Amino acid sequence: MSRSVQALAYARPSALTTEGGAGLLGLETSGGLTPVGREAHPQFFAGFLSSPQAAARGLLAVADVAAARYYQRTLRASLDPVVTAGGDRLRFESFSGCCGVYARLDVLPEGLDGADTGHGTTNVDVNNPLREALSRLSGDEPLHLRVGPDELAVTTLEGPVVEKKVPLPDRWLRGFAESQAITAAFDLRAELSAAEAVRFLRSLPRTNATATAAGPGGRAPLWVVPAGRTLRPTTRPVPGAVCLPGPERLAALQRVLRHATALRVYAPAGPGGAATAAAWEVAMPGMRLTLTLSPEPSRGFSGEGAVLEALAGDEAAADADLVSVLLSWEPRIDIADLAAQSALTPQRVRAALTRLGTAGRVGYDAADAAYFHRELPYDAHRAEARNPRLTAARTLLADGAVHLHTPAAAGAGTATVRSGERHYQVREAAGGVLSCTCQWWADYRGRRGPCKHALAVRMARRDRTTPTPSLTTTTPSLTTPTPSLANTAVDSTAAAAGDTR
Repeated sequence: MSRSVQALAYARPSALTTEGGAGLLGLETSGGLTPVGREAHPQFFAGFLSSPQAAARGLLAVADVAAARYYQRTLRASLDPVVTAGGDRLRFESFSGCCGVYARLDVLPEGLDGADTGHGTTNVDVNNPLREALSRLSGDEPLHLRVGPDELAVTTLEGPVVEKKVPLPDRWLRGFAESQAITAAFDLRAELSAAEAVRFLRSLPRTNATATAAGPGGRAPLWVVPAGRTLRPTTRPVPGAVCLPGPERLAALQRVLRHATALRVYAPAGPGGAATAAAWEVAMPGMRLTLTLSPEPSRGFSGEGAVLEALAGDEAAADADLVSVLLSWEPRIDIADLAAQSALTPQRVRAALTRLGTAGRVGYDAADAAYFHRELPYDAHRAEARNPRLTAARTLLADGAVHLHTPAAAGAGTATVRSGERHYQVREAAGGVLSCTCQWWADYRGRRGPCKHALAVRMARRDRTTPTPSLTTTTPSLTTPTPSLANTAVDSTAAAAGDTR
């Protein structure tokens, strides 16, 4: 597994202190992008939290996920959460070390009371003493929040006094990209009141009670179905059911239950019997905490393949360059507005946003049903450059291993792909779906994206029918940002082309 070491530098440790009888939560920032460029320690907010105890527990929940592994728990994992200031709100994001749980705390405009919120993205220091102090926070007395250094720290501290070095696997980066693309297909499937939300979440087993030897992780997925005002667990994917594999992975939501006003569940419609991802959102006054779970505890988001089609063609790359210069840390990206500004169709704008998501430059909020702009503070472009199936498909194409049986202009057809000593048949069905005779297709039937053979055929057909686009000097272009922090100690071990995690 390829990985690097991420160095995070902070001017001082984050801390919860008391000054003049009032609490002050100071979250220190590491390097990140802002509208004026890259800054070593950007400041995004200085003001009060409307619901300080709920915000403290929500931040702890995000930190819990960042430090957790829900699969192969003996391995260590910890990466400081990412914060994005969108002009009217703050978003705190993290990903579990096993790549199976994505967490986000959205502190909305009504949850902030103070100066204008800035724009930009960076890591924030969440250390053990801060976690302990946040856990002890009680009552709802005024709490001042500062995200970024104050003027005194800027003028008196010379260089970072806190530095953390943490492993940053490529699989973790791909998981961030895949989870955004998958969530974009979610709909609201259930909504519970505060009382029912607490009752349901506290009734869930700490471990999967339906454990069997049926799956890769030895577990059969749990399902829940709306029943009156609550959700009823079931072991079968009946109509209207939502997949809940590994219910113990929702443990971080327990942090905020006393502040819950509602529970909302987002998932794809019509699962068809297969395990699927789902997003579980606890609404609180002025904020919401969301956990998105992968389809299986042993199956990280990194191998889902939802972004591969968008990465396969040159058109999406050129469109992403154009769309990227039109973004300005919007908390909600209006696709129709972007289409009008860029003169692209809404479909091409969505494909461009999917591609930008693989570089960590946009996320997706199921509650708003909209993308949002952020720039993850690490070299997330590696998620594309080192995607095993994408790399393998490009190698097949470069080696001349793809033979198209019918002209691409003729529509549906077949192709043969030589891979090693074997030949695989790729066929296009109605709707443009490509099937293959390889083991990957036999196992997943397209549920985890195209196999490397189908992806190579897709790329070959696009090369035949579409001339390579070129951006003229009049077309705005913005390349993926250079990583703000040094990545060192790269493990050159190649990832397997199957990419099952």
